[in-house]
Amino acid sequence: MKVAVPAVALPAAAAPTARRRAAGRAGFSKLAASGLVRLFLVGAALFWLLPTVGLLLSSFLSPTDLNEGGWWQVLTAPSRLTAGNYERLLANDTITGSLLNTVAIAVPATLLVLVLGAFAGYAFAWLDFPGRDWLFLVVVGLLVVPVQVALIPVSELFGAIGLFETTAGVVLFHTAFGLPFAVFLLRNFFAQIPRELLEAARLDGAGELRLFARVVLPLGAPAIASLGIFQFLWVWNDMLVALVFADSANPPVTVALQQQVRQFGNNIDVLAPGAFLSMVVPLVVFFAFQRQFVSGVMAGAIK
Repeated sequence: MKVAVPAVALPAAAAPTARRRAAGRAGFSKLAASGLVRLFLVGAALFWLLPTVGLLLSSFLSPTDLNEGGWWQVLTAPSRLTAGNYERLLANDTITGSLLNTVAIAVPATLLVLVLGAFAGYAFAWLDFPGRDWLFLVVVGLLVVPVQVALIPVSELFGAIGLFETTAGVVLFHTAFGLPFAVFLLRNFFAQIPRELLEAARLDGAGELRLFARVVLPLGAPAIASLGIFQFLWVWNDMLVALVFADSANPPVTVALQQQVRQFGNNIDVLAPGAFLSMVVPLVVFFAFQRQFVSGVMAGAIK
């Protein structure tokens, strides 16, 4: 015979108290998880920046101090820091001239890719002309062509037309190899613009050039800014193309630093400040346009 056990009713305040405790434990778990994630991200960032910090501190140490120990000796003896390496580096006409030459290469190569890529991307996205799809497939196919394959034939071509070992030759080479990706990226971005918006502008009397300048370019500014950052960083940090096509008497900074290496010794007192000095301009460009860069990446991800 079963005996029924009467159910014991909980007090009215017990259920809300249990819910509050459960909510408190969940909130604490979320806070702990968030804190651990943040701690991990900060640690990963510091670990990633460690070589850059070491390079910066090494650039402020004299050759004697560098030979005696690593850059971490600054943590215990900060008085060893000196700007002598930078003074000697900036007094070197080869290095200062190479920085200006790098600017003369990177800026035109970036602007040409942006302008030509934007025009071509708009044409492939919204203009109807014979063979448009086939030409776009050719552009996409050029993305897989490595730079190394074109070094010898382009060298022969530049030698025949007088562009070998010239700044213009380096700019044209970077422009040619940057255009396929630029056209591919901007065409896909411009194709996401609503057709109704373009048709409304045409009904208001806007021609193709005015439509491109007043509607398409403002909407595509995030993608164009992202492309400009990628292209500038690629050209600024390039060494292979500059080593082959640039003027050996007035090379870019990457080649000039390589030429400063002594036959015997690591020459860290020249390479450390030179390498960090060459990093400053790309860092400034990236942080100056980081908002546009993030907007372009997010817009591309959403679309």
